[in-house]
Amino acid sequence: MTAIVARFRGLPSVQVTLAVALLVLGFLVAAQVAGEKPRAQYTTQERAPLIQTVIDLQAQQEAFKAKILELRQKIGDLEAQDPGAAASLRQLYADLEDARLAAGLIAITGPGLAFRLQDGTPGAGVDSLVSAQDVRILVRELWLAGAEGISINGERVATTSAVIDIGGSVLVNSAYLAPPYEIRAVGPPDLYDRLRSSVAFADFVQGRIERNGMSLSVAELASVDLKAYAGTVNLRYAAPAASGQP
Repeated sequence: MTAIVARFRGLPSVQVTLAVALLVLGFLVAAQVAGEKPRAQYTTQERAPLIQTVIDLQAQQEAFKAKILELRQKIGDLEAQDPGAAASLRQLYADLEDARLAAGLIAITGPGLAFRLQDGTPGAGVDSLVSAQDVRILVRELWLAGAEGISINGERVATTSAVIDIGGSVLVNSAYLAPPYEIRAVGPPDLYDRLRSSVAFADFVQGRIERNGMSLSVAELASVDLKAYAGTVNLRYAAPAASGQP
């Protein structure tokens, strides 16, 4: 033992350092190899449920595709049995689309107008403030002039929309809107000409807007975009009338 120690002390310091480094490296490699097997087993155990989930989802997707093809085939068979049924169905869809359009439930775009209705000079009095009635009058005149869709500060006006004064703002479709009010309308290219020919609109501009120092500006636009009505249409008392047709 003494001879070995003496021999070890006789080695150059570089060789001693290299030997220690190789010993440590060997220990680390052995530890990594020993831990590799449990890690591989753990990864395999984790992947198995994921792979099974993917397989199940693919199977469900294929089943849905097959169901869609089956339903399409049935629809085709029914239309072939009664050619008139397909035409009736298309007409029904067209009528439904027209009803949704008239109710404001569909986003639309087209030529139209953009009005900006503002209060008068601050401190000029209550009469110089834009009210819900002023907004209602303008909306009504636009409908009478042939507008097919109207929005107030981005809120689409539907068949059940109400415009109500709430303090210094206006309530439309449960949304509190503050002045200035931008009223946009989609309609025929001559919508503004029709509007100006209205006696009621002229009286509104001269007797209400100009007399009280309020501001009403308008722009004729080649394209106006109106969002769909985002609320719900709840009819509590109305019901479809009985029809004599089968």
